[in-house]
Amino acid sequence: MRREHVDSTAIDSVGYDPMTSVLEIAFTSGEVYRYFAVPPSVHRGLMSADSAGRFFAERIRHVYPDEHVRR
Repeated sequence: MRREHVDSTAIDSVGYDPMTSVLEIAFTSGEVYRYFAVPPSVHRGLMSADSAGRFFAERIRHVYPDEHVRR
């Protein structure tokens, strides 16, 4: 999945597939996770948030099922 860089100390890049509602996040630590059943509005919110890390913590982590992706 192609990811777009975001200006964040916690998140390096974000990808989203609207056909499958899968959100993929690469963190600055090098970890990559996929989140499932994520609505397009949540992806848009993440990309436009003043703090992508805070948005992730409040609106995505522990809300959507996830999978750790090995690099």
